[in-house]
Amino acid sequence: MKKKNPMKKEEIIQKAPKVLLHDHLDGGLRTSTIIELAKEIKYNKLPTNDPAELAEWFFRGANKGNLVEYLQGFEHTIAVMQTKEALERIAFEMMEDMYLDGVCYVETRFSPVFHQSKGLYYEDIVKAVLSGLQKGKEKFGVGYGLIICGMRNMKNTLEMAEIAVNFRKNGVVGFDLAGEEGGYPPKKHLDAFQFIKRENFNITIHAGEAFGKESIWQAIQLCGAHRIGHATRLREDIVYDSNGKIVALGELAQYILDTRMPLEINLLSNVHTGAVDKLENHPFISLYREKFRVFLNTDDRLMSNTTLTNEYLTASDIFGINLDDIEKLNINAMKSSFIPYKERLHYIYNVIKPGYQKIREQLLSLKEF
Repeated sequence: MKKKNPMKKEEIIQKAPKVLLHDHLDGGLRTSTIIELAKEIKYNKLPTNDPAELAEWFFRGANKGNLVEYLQGFEHTIAVMQTKEALERIAFEMMEDMYLDGVCYVETRFSPVFHQSKGLYYEDIVKAVLSGLQKGKEKFGVGYGLIICGMRNMKNTLEMAEIAVNFRKNGVVGFDLAGEEGGYPPKKHLDAFQFIKRENFNITIHAGEAFGKESIWQAIQLCGAHRIGHATRLREDIVYDSNGKIVALGELAQYILDTRMPLEINLLSNVHTGAVDKLENHPFISLYREKFRVFLNTDDRLMSNTTLTNEYLTASDIFGINLDDIEKLNINAMKSSFIPYKERLHYIYNVIKPGYQKIREQLLSLKEF
Protein backbone atom coordinates (compact mmCIF):
# COMPACT_ATOMS: atom_id res chain seq x y z
CA MET A 1 0.00 0.00 0.00
CA LYS A 2 1.05 3.56 -0.66
CA LYS A 3 1.97 5.68 2.30
CA LYS A 4 -0.59 8.42 2.86
CA ASN A 5 0.49 12.00 2.31
CA PRO A 6 1.81 13.46 5.58
CA MET A 7 0.02 16.49 6.99
CA LYS A 8 2.01 19.69 6.84
CA LYS A 9 2.80 21.38 10.15
CA GLU A 10 0.76 24.45 9.23
CA GLU A 11 -2.24 22.26 8.39
CA ILE A 12 -1.96 20.45 11.72
CA ILE A 13 -1.85 23.70 13.68
CA GLN A 14 -4.72 25.18 11.66
CA LYS A 15 -6.91 22.17 12.43
CA ALA A 16 -6.08 22.23 16.13
CA PRO A 17 -8.66 23.96 18.37
CA LYS A 18 -7.25 27.29 19.44
CA VAL A 19 -8.22 30.08 21.83
CA LEU A 20 -7.54 33.75 21.06
CA LEU A 21 -7.85 36.31 23.86
CA HIS A 22 -5.92 39.35 22.59
CA ASP A 23 -7.28 40.49 19.24
CA HIS A 24 -8.25 44.03 18.22
CA LEU A 25 -11.39 44.20 16.10
CA ASP A 26 -10.20 47.36 14.32
CA GLY A 27 -6.81 45.76 13.63
CA GLY A 28 -8.14 42.70 11.80
CA LEU A 29 -10.31 43.88 8.92
CA ARG A 30 -10.20 42.24 5.51
CA THR A 31 -8.69 44.64 3.00
CA SER A 32 -11.47 43.85 0.51
CA THR A 33 -13.98 44.97 3.12
CA ILE A 34 -12.05 48.17 3.84
CA ILE A 35 -12.09 49.04 0.13
CA GLU A 36 -15.81 48.28 -0.27
CA LEU A 37 -16.82 50.25 2.81
CA ALA A 38 -14.57 53.17 1.81
CA LYS A 39 -16.37 53.39 -1.55
CA GLU A 40 -19.76 53.31 0.15
CA ILE A 41 -18.96 56.27 2.42
CA LYS A 42 -16.78 58.06 -0.18
CA TYR A 43 -13.67 57.80 1.97
CA ASN A 44 -10.83 58.62 -0.42
CA LYS A 45 -7.72 58.47 1.76
CA LEU A 46 -6.78 54.84 1.14
CA PRO A 47 -3.34 54.52 -0.47
CA THR A 48 -4.65 51.93 -2.96
CA ASN A 49 -7.85 50.13 -3.94
CA ASP A 50 -6.13 46.84 -4.63
CA PRO A 51 -6.70 44.40 -1.72
CA ALA A 52 -3.27 42.73 -1.96
CA GLU A 53 -1.45 46.05 -2.27
CA LEU A 54 -3.44 47.46 0.64
CA ALA A 55 -2.53 44.48 2.81
CA GLU A 56 1.12 45.03 1.98
CA TRP A 57 0.77 48.75 2.76
CA PHE A 58 -0.66 48.05 6.21
CA PHE A 59 2.04 45.52 6.99
CA ARG A 60 4.84 47.76 5.72
CA GLY A 61 3.51 50.69 7.74
CA ALA A 62 3.18 48.67 10.93
CA ASN A 63 6.56 46.97 10.69
CA LYS A 64 8.67 49.98 11.65
CA GLY A 65 9.79 49.03 15.13
CA ASN A 66 7.81 51.46 17.25
CA LEU A 67 4.31 51.49 18.68
CA VAL A 68 3.38 55.03 17.63
CA GLU A 69 3.93 54.33 13.93
CA TYR A 70 2.37 50.89 14.28
CA LEU A 71 -0.88 52.52 15.41
CA GLN A 72 -1.10 54.92 12.45
CA GLY A 73 -2.79 52.40 10.14
CA PHE A 74 -5.84 52.44 12.40
CA GLU A 75 -6.84 55.79 10.91
CA HIS A 76 -8.09 53.93 7.84
CA THR A 77 -9.72 50.95 9.53
CA ILE A 78 -11.57 53.13 12.00
CA ALA A 79 -12.68 55.49 9.22
CA VAL A 80 -14.79 52.73 7.64
CA MET A 81 -16.22 51.54 10.98
CA GLN A 82 -18.70 54.36 11.50
CA THR A 83 -22.10 52.79 10.76
CA LYS A 84 -24.02 50.03 12.51
CA GLU A 85 -24.03 48.01 9.31
CA ALA A 86 -20.25 48.25 8.89
CA LEU A 87 -19.57 47.36 12.53
CA GLU A 88 -21.86 44.34 12.38
CA ARG A 89 -20.33 43.16 9.12
CA ILE A 90 -16.77 43.48 10.39
CA ALA A 91 -17.59 41.59 13.59
CA PHE A 92 -19.32 38.83 11.61
CA GLU A 93 -16.41 38.52 9.17
CA MET A 94 -14.00 38.34 12.09
CA MET A 95 -15.94 35.33 13.39
CA GLU A 96 -15.74 33.67 9.98
CA ASP A 97 -12.01 34.31 9.89
CA MET A 98 -11.70 32.71 13.34
CA TYR A 99 -13.60 29.65 12.14
CA LEU A 100 -11.39 29.31 9.08
CA ASP A 101 -8.31 29.56 11.32
CA GLY A 102 -9.44 26.81 13.71
CA VAL A 103 -10.23 29.15 16.61
CA CYS A 104 -12.93 27.72 18.87
CA TYR A 105 -13.23 30.71 21.21
CA VAL A 106 -12.21 34.34 20.74
CA GLU A 107 -12.24 37.49 22.84
CA THR A 108 -12.00 40.52 20.59
CA ARG A 109 -11.66 44.08 21.84
CA PHE A 110 -12.30 47.60 20.64
CA SER A 111 -13.03 51.09 21.93
CA PRO A 112 -16.43 52.63 21.09
CA VAL A 113 -14.89 56.12 21.36
CA PHE A 114 -13.54 55.83 17.80
CA HIS A 115 -16.83 55.08 16.06
CA GLN A 116 -18.91 58.20 16.58
CA SER A 117 -17.96 60.36 13.59
CA LYS A 118 -21.36 59.74 11.95
CA GLY A 119 -23.36 60.28 15.10
CA LEU A 120 -23.66 56.79 16.55
CA TYR A 121 -24.22 56.50 20.30
CA TYR A 122 -22.00 54.20 22.34
CA GLU A 123 -24.87 51.81 22.93
CA ASP A 124 -25.58 51.58 19.18
CA ILE A 125 -21.91 50.84 18.50
CA VAL A 126 -21.64 48.05 21.07
CA LYS A 127 -24.96 46.51 20.05
CA ALA A 128 -23.92 46.44 16.39
CA VAL A 129 -20.65 44.65 17.17
CA LEU A 130 -22.39 42.18 19.49
CA SER A 131 -24.98 41.48 16.80
CA GLY A 132 -22.26 40.61 14.30
CA LEU A 133 -20.47 38.42 16.82
CA GLN A 134 -23.65 36.57 17.73
CA LYS A 135 -24.60 35.97 14.10
CA GLY A 136 -21.08 34.68 13.54
CA LYS A 137 -21.39 32.31 16.49
CA GLU A 138 -24.70 30.99 15.21
CA LYS A 139 -23.31 30.34 11.74
CA PHE A 140 -19.77 29.16 12.51
CA GLY A 141 -20.01 27.75 16.03
CA VAL A 142 -17.16 29.87 17.41
CA GLY A 143 -17.59 31.14 20.97
CA TYR A 144 -16.88 34.78 21.73
CA GLY A 145 -16.58 37.51 24.32
CA LEU A 146 -16.25 41.24 23.70
CA ILE A 147 -13.84 43.45 25.66
CA ILE A 148 -14.43 47.20 25.83
CA CYS A 149 -11.26 49.31 25.74
CA GLY A 150 -10.66 52.58 27.47
CA MET A 151 -7.88 54.64 25.93
CA ARG A 152 -4.86 55.66 28.00
CA ASN A 153 -4.69 59.19 26.56
CA MET A 154 -8.39 59.97 27.11
CA LYS A 155 -10.34 60.97 30.20
CA ASN A 156 -13.53 59.00 29.57
CA THR A 157 -12.29 55.57 30.65
CA LEU A 158 -14.83 55.44 33.49
CA GLU A 159 -17.60 55.84 30.92
CA MET A 160 -16.13 52.98 28.88
CA ALA A 161 -15.98 50.86 32.04
CA GLU A 162 -19.64 51.60 32.73
CA ILE A 163 -20.58 50.57 29.19
CA ALA A 164 -18.67 47.32 29.62
CA VAL A 165 -20.60 46.49 32.78
CA ASN A 166 -23.93 47.55 31.23
CA PHE A 167 -23.49 44.94 28.49
CA ARG A 168 -22.10 42.12 30.65
CA LYS A 169 -25.32 40.11 30.17
CA ASN A 170 -25.15 40.55 26.39
CA GLY A 171 -21.66 39.29 25.55
CA VAL A 172 -19.20 41.85 26.95
CA VAL A 173 -16.81 39.96 29.20
CA GLY A 174 -14.31 42.57 30.37
CA PHE A 175 -12.60 45.95 30.29
CA ASP A 176 -9.18 46.87 28.89
CA LEU A 177 -6.86 49.85 28.86
CA ALA A 178 -5.17 50.28 25.48
CA GLY A 179 -3.27 52.83 23.40
CA GLU A 180 0.16 54.41 23.56
CA GLU A 181 1.81 53.33 26.81
CA GLY A 182 4.61 55.83 27.37
CA GLY A 183 3.45 58.84 29.37
CA TYR A 184 0.03 57.37 30.12
CA PRO A 185 0.41 55.07 33.14
CA PRO A 186 -2.57 52.90 34.09
CA LYS A 187 -2.77 54.52 37.55
CA LYS A 188 -4.25 57.63 35.89
CA HIS A 189 -7.46 55.63 35.34
CA LEU A 190 -8.04 54.27 38.84
CA ASP A 191 -11.67 55.41 38.92
CA ALA A 192 -12.48 53.14 35.97
CA PHE A 193 -10.67 50.15 37.46
CA GLN A 194 -12.17 50.65 40.92
CA PHE A 195 -15.61 50.72 39.34
CA ILE A 196 -14.94 47.47 37.47
CA LYS A 197 -13.68 45.82 40.66
CA ARG A 198 -16.71 46.96 42.66
CA GLU A 199 -18.89 45.38 39.98
CA ASN A 200 -16.99 42.06 40.24
CA PHE A 201 -16.06 42.30 36.58
CA ASN A 202 -12.95 41.45 34.57
CA ILE A 203 -9.87 43.56 33.81
CA THR A 204 -7.08 43.12 31.28
CA ILE A 205 -4.52 45.87 30.72
CA HIS A 206 -1.93 46.51 28.01
CA ALA A 207 1.28 46.76 30.01
CA GLY A 208 4.97 46.11 29.55
CA GLU A 209 4.93 46.54 25.78
CA ALA A 210 6.37 49.98 25.14
CA PHE A 211 7.13 50.76 28.80
CA GLY A 212 8.96 48.87 31.53
CA LYS A 213 8.08 46.50 34.34
CA GLU A 214 6.71 49.41 36.39
CA SER A 215 3.75 49.51 34.02
CA ILE A 216 3.05 45.83 34.68
CA TRP A 217 3.35 46.36 38.44
CA GLN A 218 0.88 49.25 38.32
CA ALA A 219 -1.56 47.29 36.20
CA ILE A 220 -1.63 44.44 38.70
CA GLN A 221 -1.11 46.01 42.10
CA LEU A 222 -2.82 49.39 41.66
CA CYS A 223 -5.43 48.65 39.00
CA GLY A 224 -6.35 45.05 39.78
CA ALA A 225 -5.69 43.47 36.38
CA HIS A 226 -6.73 39.84 36.00
CA ARG A 227 -4.66 39.46 32.80
CA ILE A 228 -1.80 41.41 31.26
CA GLY A 229 -1.59 42.20 27.57
CA HIS A 230 1.96 41.72 26.22
CA ALA A 231 4.07 41.91 29.44
CA THR A 232 7.15 41.67 27.21
CA ARG A 233 9.18 43.92 29.50
CA LEU A 234 8.71 41.52 32.42
CA ARG A 235 12.13 40.28 31.32
CA GLU A 236 13.54 43.33 33.14
CA ASP A 237 12.61 41.57 36.41
CA ILE A 238 14.25 38.28 35.42
CA VAL A 239 17.88 37.15 35.42
CA TYR A 240 18.93 34.98 32.48
CA ASP A 241 22.10 32.98 31.90
CA SER A 242 24.13 33.18 28.69
CA ASN A 243 21.86 30.57 27.06
CA GLY A 244 18.68 32.54 27.77
CA LYS A 245 17.56 30.25 30.59
CA ILE A 246 15.95 31.83 33.64
CA VAL A 247 18.14 31.60 36.73
CA ALA A 248 16.37 34.06 39.07
CA LEU A 249 13.08 35.90 39.32
CA GLY A 250 12.49 39.33 40.79
CA GLU A 251 9.63 39.90 43.19
CA LEU A 252 7.16 40.98 40.50
CA ALA A 253 7.97 38.07 38.20
CA GLN A 254 7.75 35.63 41.11
CA TYR A 255 4.37 37.07 42.10
CA ILE A 256 3.06 36.72 38.55
CA LEU A 257 4.26 33.12 38.38
CA ASP A 258 2.89 32.20 41.81
CA THR A 259 -0.54 33.75 41.29
CA ARG A 260 -0.90 32.25 37.78
CA MET A 261 -1.41 35.71 36.29
CA PRO A 262 -2.21 35.18 32.58
CA LEU A 263 0.11 36.88 30.11
CA GLU A 264 -1.30 37.56 26.63
CA ILE A 265 1.76 37.03 24.42
CA ASN A 266 1.90 38.56 20.92
CA LEU A 267 5.04 37.41 19.13
CA LEU A 268 4.96 39.10 15.74
CA SER A 269 3.45 42.43 16.76
CA ASN A 270 6.06 42.73 19.51
CA VAL A 271 8.72 42.72 16.81
CA HIS A 272 6.74 45.14 14.65
CA THR A 273 6.27 47.62 17.50
CA GLY A 274 9.85 47.29 18.70
CA ALA A 275 8.97 45.66 22.02
CA VAL A 276 11.61 43.09 21.08
CA ASP A 277 14.35 43.46 18.47
CA LYS A 278 13.87 39.99 16.95
CA LEU A 279 11.76 36.92 17.56
CA GLU A 280 14.67 34.87 18.88
CA ASN A 281 15.00 37.33 21.79
CA HIS A 282 11.32 37.19 22.78
CA PRO A 283 10.88 36.11 26.43
CA PHE A 284 7.91 33.88 25.54
CA ILE A 285 9.73 30.57 25.43
CA SER A 286 11.63 31.08 28.69
CA LEU A 287 8.40 32.14 30.43
CA TYR A 288 6.62 29.07 29.06
CA ARG A 289 9.38 26.71 30.19
CA GLU A 290 9.36 28.31 33.65
CA LYS A 291 5.61 27.50 33.81
CA PHE A 292 4.26 31.05 33.62
CA ARG A 293 0.68 31.04 32.36
CA VAL A 294 1.33 32.27 28.83
CA PHE A 295 -0.43 31.73 25.52
CA LEU A 296 -0.18 33.18 22.04
CA ASN A 297 -2.35 35.81 20.38
CA THR A 298 -2.55 37.83 17.18
CA ASP A 299 -2.94 41.43 18.47
CA ASP A 300 -3.69 43.04 15.07
CA ARG A 301 -4.08 40.48 12.30
CA LEU A 302 -4.15 42.99 9.46
CA MET A 303 -1.29 45.19 10.66
CA SER A 304 0.98 42.26 11.48
CA ASN A 305 -0.19 40.10 8.56
CA THR A 306 -0.84 37.18 10.89
CA THR A 307 -3.29 34.59 12.16
CA LEU A 308 -3.29 32.53 15.33
CA THR A 309 -2.15 29.55 13.25
CA ASN A 310 0.76 31.67 12.03
CA GLU A 311 1.70 32.72 15.58
CA TYR A 312 1.88 29.09 16.70
CA LEU A 313 3.66 28.06 13.51
CA THR A 314 6.20 30.81 14.14
CA ALA A 315 6.69 29.62 17.73
CA SER A 316 7.18 26.07 16.47
CA ASP A 317 9.73 27.13 13.86
CA ILE A 318 11.66 29.51 16.14
CA PHE A 319 11.37 27.85 19.54
CA GLY A 320 10.63 24.23 18.68
CA ILE A 321 7.29 23.87 20.46
CA ASN A 322 5.31 20.78 19.46
CA LEU A 323 1.66 19.73 19.35
CA ASP A 324 1.62 18.93 23.08
CA ASP A 325 2.94 22.41 23.83
CA ILE A 326 0.33 24.01 21.59
CA GLU A 327 -2.40 22.12 23.41
CA LYS A 328 -1.04 23.23 26.81
CA LEU A 329 -0.81 26.85 25.64
CA ASN A 330 -4.40 26.84 24.42
CA ILE A 331 -5.60 25.26 27.64
CA ASN A 332 -3.73 28.07 29.42
CA ALA A 333 -5.68 30.53 27.28
CA MET A 334 -9.02 28.87 27.94
CA LYS A 335 -8.36 28.84 31.69
CA SER A 336 -7.64 32.56 31.42
CA SER A 337 -10.73 33.56 29.44
CA PHE A 338 -13.34 35.82 30.96
CA ILE A 339 -16.32 33.53 30.50
CA PRO A 340 -17.87 31.61 33.44
CA TYR A 341 -15.94 28.70 34.93
CA LYS A 342 -18.30 25.99 33.68
CA GLU A 343 -18.08 27.33 30.13
CA ARG A 344 -14.29 27.26 30.30
CA LEU A 345 -14.44 23.63 31.40
CA HIS A 346 -16.80 22.86 28.52
CA TYR A 347 -14.30 24.15 25.96
CA ILE A 348 -11.34 22.40 27.61
CA TYR A 349 -12.92 18.97 28.00
CA ASN A 350 -15.41 18.90 25.13
CA VAL A 351 -13.59 20.87 22.42
CA ILE A 352 -9.87 21.36 23.00
CA LYS A 353 -8.75 18.02 24.48
CA PRO A 354 -10.86 15.89 22.09
CA GLY A 355 -9.69 18.03 19.16
CA TYR A 356 -6.02 17.41 19.89
CA GLN A 357 -6.64 13.73 20.54
CA LYS A 358 -8.32 13.44 17.13
CA ILE A 359 -5.29 15.06 15.47
CA ARG A 360 -2.92 12.66 17.25
CA GLU A 361 -4.97 9.71 16.02
CA GLN A 362 -4.87 11.10 12.47
CA LEU A 363 -1.09 11.51 12.65
CA LEU A 364 -0.70 7.95 13.89
CA SER A 365 -2.86 6.62 11.08
CA LEU A 366 -0.73 8.42 8.51
CA LYS A 367 2.27 6.37 9.62
CA GLU A 368 0.47 3.13 8.77
CA PHE A 369 1.05 1.34 5.46
